[in-house]
Amino acid sequence: MLSLFQQHLQTQFPFLVQAKLLVACSGGLDSVVLLQLCKSANLAVAVAHCNFQLRGLESIQDQQFVQELCANLNLPFHTTHFDTKAYAQAAKCSTQMAARDLRYDWFAELAQEFQYDYILTAHHADDALETFLINLSRGTGLDGLVGIPSVNEYIVRPLLQFSREQLYAYALEQGYAWREDSSNASDVYLRNAIRHHIVPQLKTIQPTILQAFLNTQSHLQNSQSLVQDALDLAYEYVVTELPDRLQIDLDKLLKYENYNAYMYGWLNDYGFSAWEDVYKLVYAQSGKKVLSSNFTLLKDRTTLLLYANESERGEDVYSISEKTTEITTPICLQFSKQSTAKNNSKSVIFVDADLLQFPLVLRRWKTADVIYPAGMKGQSKKLSKFFKDEKWAQIDKENVWLLYSNDQIVWVVGHRQDERFVPTHQTKNKIQISYIP
Repeated sequence: MLSLFQQHLQTQFPFLVQAKLLVACSGGLDSVVLLQLCKSANLAVAVAHCNFQLRGLESIQDQQFVQELCANLNLPFHTTHFDTKAYAQAAKCSTQMAARDLRYDWFAELAQEFQYDYILTAHHADDALETFLINLSRGTGLDGLVGIPSVNEYIVRPLLQFSREQLYAYALEQGYAWREDSSNASDVYLRNAIRHHIVPQLKTIQPTILQAFLNTQSHLQNSQSLVQDALDLAYEYVVTELPDRLQIDLDKLLKYENYNAYMYGWLNDYGFSAWEDVYKLVYAQSGKKVLSSNFTLLKDRTTLLLYANESERGEDVYSISEKTTEITTPICLQFSKQSTAKNNSKSVIFVDADLLQFPLVLRRWKTADVIYPAGMKGQSKKLSKFFKDEKWAQIDKENVWLLYSNDQIVWVVGHRQDERFVPTHQTKNKIQISYIP
C-alpha cells in the first residue's frame, strides 16, 4: 500500500513532495491511514482535528486519540471545537452541511496563518461512489456526476484511487488503531443507507464496480472539461461584462445551434427556475423580462441584459481610512497591527500592510470582480465562478461583503482572502483584520 501511495504521489501529486501540508484527521480509519501514509512517505505534515461536539464523550475521546497519535508521531497538532447544532440552526442548514462549512473555513484559516500549502483529506473511492449515487438519486446534471475532485484549489484528496477495503487491510496489516464513529452505524442519513445497503449489493452483482466507476468518472470529468471549455469560449464571444450588468449579444448567440444549453450554463447560477421563459426571451418583444429572486433578465432589442434587482444591488460603499481601528457599519471589522488571534480563531485574516492602498473600500460584489483565492498560487478566478465552485446559495452571495484595496479584492469577508495580500516571509508590516459577526 505504501509503495502504491508513493507511486500515486509521484504521478498525480508531485507538488506535494516539497510542500507544507495539513492533514485533516478525525481519528477514523480513513484519516488515520492517510496520516500514517504521509508520515511514512516523509511528507512535511501537521494535523488538524475538529471537535463538532455532536457525540458527547465520544467526541472528546476522538480528540484525545488524535492528539496522542500526533504526539507519538511527533507531528504538530491543531484542534478546535464548534457548537455545530447552534450554527446549523442559525444558518438554517443540516448538521452535516454545518460541520462541512465550519471545518473547511477553519482549515482555510490555519492554512493562511501557518502558511500550509495544501490541506489533505482522506476521501477514497467508496466515498466518491456514494456521492455519485446520492446525486444521481436526487436528480443532477453533469456537475453532480463528476464526483469529488482530487484537487480543488488547495484541498487535495490523494486517496481517491484507493478503496475502503484497501485502507482497512493496510491498517490491519500495520497494526494501526483508529476510532469508530457510532453515528456511521445509523441508516438515518442517506449516505449511510447507501453505504450499508446499495453499495454492497452493487459489489455483489458486479465485483469490479468500483474500478468501473472510477473509469466512468474519469470519462465524465474529461467530458465536463470539454463542456466548460466550450462554455468559456462562447462566453468570451457572446457576453460582454459591464460594471453593473451582463450583456448577451443575440445575433452571436443564435449562431450556436444548441443556444439553450449555453444560456443555461451561463445563467444557472443566478437563481432562475422558469427556463422555458428564459429561452423564449431570445425571440420575445423588446421589454419582456424574466425575474429570479434577485436578478432580472431583460430583452433589449438585439441583446439580453442581466442585472441585479434594484432592492438587491447593494450599491452602498463604505470607506475605511488608514487610521481606522474598528468599523461597525455595515458590519463589524477590527484592524490591528498586533496579532491577537488564537490558533482556532475564526473570521480573521492577516495582510501585508505595505501592499494596501488607503482608503480601503467595503462594498457588495459585481459581475466583473476577479479574485485570486488564497492557496491557488496566483491563479485568478471570476468571483461569480468562485461562488459557483464553492456552491454558495444565491442569498449568501447577495449578503456577502467584500473588502477592497485600489479596486482589488482583499477579502471576501468571513470566507476567503485574496492571495495578493497574504503575508510572506519577506513581509515587514502585517495587519490583522477581524470580522465580528
